Amino acid sequence: MRSLPLAGVTGLLCVSVLAGCGGGSDADANALTVTSTDTACEVSKTDLAAGTNTFKLINNGSKVTEVYFYAPDGKIISEKENIGPGTNYEITVTLPAGDQQIVCKPGMVGDGIGQDVKVSGEVGALDPRLAKAVADYRLYIDKQVADTVTKSEEFVAKVKAGDVEGAKALYAPSRFGWESVEPVAESFGDLDPKIDAREADLTAEEKKNWTGWHRIEKALWAEKSTDGLDEVADRLITDLKDLQDRVHTVDITPASMGNGAKELLDEVATGKITGEEEAFSHTDLVDFKANVDGAFKVYELLKPVVQEKDAALAASLDGAFTAVFDSLKKYEKDGSYVSYDTVEDDERKQLTDVVNALGEPLSKLAAAVG
Repeated sequence: MRSLPLAGVTGLLCVSVLAGCGGGSDADANALTVTSTDTACEVSKTDLAAGTNTFKLINNGSKVTEVYFYAPDGKIISEKENIGPGTNYEITVTLPAGDQQIVCKPGMVGDGIGQDVKVSGEVGALDPRLAKAVADYRLYIDKQVADTVTKSEEFVAKVKAGDVEGAKALYAPSRFGWESVEPVAESFGDLDPKIDAREADLTAEEKKNWTGWHRIEKALWAEKSTDGLDEVADRLITDLKDLQDRVHTVDITPASMGNGAKELLDEVATGKITGEEEAFSHTDLVDFKANVDGAFKVYELLKPVVQEKDAALAASLDGAFTAVFDSLKKYEKDGSYVSYDTVEDDERKQLTDVVNALGEPLSKLAAAVG
C-alpha cells in the first residue's frame, strides 16, 4: 500500500528511482511496451517468447498506475507500482510459457484492466550461480518473515498487556523483516492491505475495518492507549503467519529478484524519505535501513554474475550502496535510529541524493542477470 511522494515535502523529491522525472529512459522503437490509460491497458505485442523480456511501462493516463504480470496459474510474476502520469519505467521479466495476463491498475485500486497474452517456447537453463542465488534468496525470505513473526508476537504481547511504552519499543523491530522483503510480501495482494495499510491510503469506509501495524501505531503514539486493540493485535499475528505459510509458494527468478531490489529502493523514495510511512511513530529510518538491507542482499547474491557480465555496473553498485549505508550511520542512536521528525530538510535532501545515486544503477540489475 504505497502512494507517490507528496509535492508538499519542500520540493525534495524528483527522485530518479521513480523513473519518472525527465521522462524515463529512451527505449528502442521496437521494444515491448505496456501503455496504461485511465480506461485501457495496451500491450504492444500479445504473442511473446518465454524467457527474459524487457517492457517499457508507459502511463498515458491521468492517474498514478501500476502494472502486474501474472503467470498462467494466477500468481504474480512481477509488478511495478507508483507509475505517475506522463512517466515511464523499464522492467525486465522472466515469463513462463502459457496463456497469462498483464494488468494495469489506474489509480492503483480494484482488479485493474487485463490484457491477455500468449507466451510460447521454453525458458533456457539457468546459470548454476543464479540458481543458487534464487535458492539462497528463498532461505533469506523465510528467515526474514520468521523474524517478523517472532518479534511481532513479542510486540503484540505488550499491546495486549496494555504496556504502551513496551509496545512502542518493539514496534519498529517487529517490522524490520517485513520491510526487508516487502515486494515479496506485497505479491500476496490480499494480505498486504490487512498487514500494512496506512490511514492516508484508506477511504472512510475502509477505515472502519482498518487492521495491521499502522492501526496499532496510531493508537500507541497518537491515542497513547491500547484500549480495544486485542482483536487487531491477534489479527496481525494471524495474517503474518498466513504470509509465512504462503511465502514458500512465491515464484522467484533472477529478474524478479532484481526488480524486487529496485522496488525496495522505490519504497524508500515513496514512503521513508518523505516521512509518510511512519506518520505517528517517525521510525521511518528503521524501515529505510530494512529496505536497503533487502536490496543489498539481492545484489550480494547476484553479484558474481553481475561482475562477470558488467563489471562497471558492479563497481557502481558497490560504491552507491556504500554511500547509502554511510549516510544512514549519522542517524544511529542507541542501537536504532533517531526519530525522523528530527531530521531537517537539508538532511533529507542529502539522503535523497544518495538514494538517487543508487537508484540509477540498481534499475539495471534485473536486465544484467535476466
